[in-house]
Amino acid sequence: MMKNTKSLCLGLLFTIACLNNVSAQFGGLKDKLLKVGTAQGAKALGVDKFLKQPAAITTNFEDVNREGEKLPDFINSLNLKAQPLYLLPKNPDGGFVLCEGLYEMTNKSYCLKAGTFAPSKGDGYMFAPVLGPKEEIVVSILKSAEKHPDVDQHDIQALLWTIIARTKFADFNGQVKVTAIKLLTPKQLTQLEGGALGVLPFDVMEKAKDQLPSGVRAVFEAENNIRQLVSSGNYTYADMEKYAIIAGMAPPRSDVPSGIWTKHPDGYYVRYFPSGYSITKVQVYVPKELLAGGTKLIYDAAGDIACPANTGSQRLAQTNEPLEANYSLKLTTICNPK
Repeated sequence: MMKNTKSLCLGLLFTIACLNNVSAQFGGLKDKLLKVGTAQGAKALGVDKFLKQPAAITTNFEDVNREGEKLPDFINSLNLKAQPLYLLPKNPDGGFVLCEGLYEMTNKSYCLKAGTFAPSKGDGYMFAPVLGPKEEIVVSILKSAEKHPDVDQHDIQALLWTIIARTKFADFNGQVKVTAIKLLTPKQLTQLEGGALGVLPFDVMEKAKDQLPSGVRAVFEAENNIRQLVSSGNYTYADMEKYAIIAGMAPPRSDVPSGIWTKHPDGYYVRYFPSGYSITKVQVYVPKELLAGGTKLIYDAAGDIACPANTGSQRLAQTNEPLEANYSLKLTTICNPK
């Protein structure tokens, strides 16, 4: 009896050992299969291809034409007093008709890059055009917003973040969808599907993030979080802002000081002083000789970006919409553009 019991125990121990060995072998195989499955899943979802695609808006500091730039004290010796830019004659197709002199306007502005730092006082910003696959959509939103003062600035910013995040229009839910329908045409709404992406699963996100440098990774993750929020339909502006704006400040670049002037392609000079991402003071200097011969110059900010020298800071889309405008003021310059 004792001998049989001993044999039975030895048999059980052997069986358990074998099972553990098999489990270990298949457990390793399972891990390998999961990794392969994740990689194939990422490929099936187009992540590998997606990582190589351009962002919705591609404008960066390399798009700034620095030829003709001037230091902040460029026109100090002229002792010019800045006049309200918004008092200049309106251009029928948008923007303002420029006259000689120095003009300024504090206007609405919008962040066009999620997962970045808010502007700081030391940041140098220069002019660059809106570029990228969704440039037409973004400019259309900014121009359409001028005709819809009833649409809140936060709602427009949320829509822009949603588009920058490459969210499919089919995934739009909540206030973002309402704003999009109000500011865009049906044709433009269908264009939001092109180059868009759904919400990426956690495993696929982790695989994708491993292939990206840290700065790009933060943007990629922020965009996916925004897509997830919008798709859920359960979000507030604060929820979206939490992902779009990184706490802290990016280190300023000493070679591009705050207040630096950019020579615009049309010949006038422009500079930017952001207050956060939603407010920017813009100054425009128009030399007298630029208007010789009756040249007509238009300042239309809807296609302009205040582009930071520091790539970790936010690109700021400019607008023609002044904040706290005082229309009781008068221009001191005689301005009768043809």
